[in-house]
Amino acid sequence: MPRTTRGTLELRPLKVSRKVNRYAEGSALIEMGHTKVLVTATLEKKVPFHVKGTKQGWLMAEYNLLPRATHERISRERVANGGRTQEIQRLMGRAFRACVDLSYFRDQTIIIDADVIQADGGTRVASIIGGYVALHDLTERLFNSGKITDWALTHEIGAISVGMVDGEIRVDLDYQEDVKAEADLNIIATGSGQLIEVQGGTEKDPINKATFDEMVEIGVLSVQDIVKILKEQI
Repeated sequence: MPRTTRGTLELRPLKVSRKVNRYAEGSALIEMGHTKVLVTATLEKKVPFHVKGTKQGWLMAEYNLLPRATHERISRERVANGGRTQEIQRLMGRAFRACVDLSYFRDQTIIIDADVIQADGGTRVASIIGGYVALHDLTERLFNSGKITDWALTHEIGAISVGMVDGEIRVDLDYQEDVKAEADLNIIATGSGQLIEVQGGTEKDPINKATFDEMVEIGVLSVQDIVKILKEQI
């Protein structure tokens, strides 16, 4: 939905399709406006060296833009090795590790794979939302089968972009808004309103702390709205 037909603090339509991959332990297709991301959650019986012997599991994330996810084709090699990709993968990993008790996955690694099918702003946000849904379904499968004895997710989480565009605060920026934003933040928070991470900054002039705080507060409220939508669907 373009901004001309939605309010400055109104989200784009959010559609969640669950269990779209028959092989993955968890999977989801997330659509936020024209942005579409396919996310899977996989459980592997191994952990990185630094986790061995800790009686814990591990979680990592991978993010990828498909070649024609954007206006022009992007080569797979350039995307896979890009600094932006690594930054998003680390952001996703931190977000998911903040919402799961990895002691239930001793000597196992959860891998969240996010593949952007179509990009129109907010791909890392959609990847985190989709990753949470896939992680929820993985946990549900293991819990229902008795492979874990308790619910391993400690928080319900979501994410949203918040930007300053043409002097006004807007949420859930599409591509056209993102490229001209004076300031742009990605907010990751829990359904109860606790912050996990704030990522971003200004593109032009500095902003004052009051404006920054307002952007964060609006972002947290929007995340809570997203979590409510997810709860209705999962």
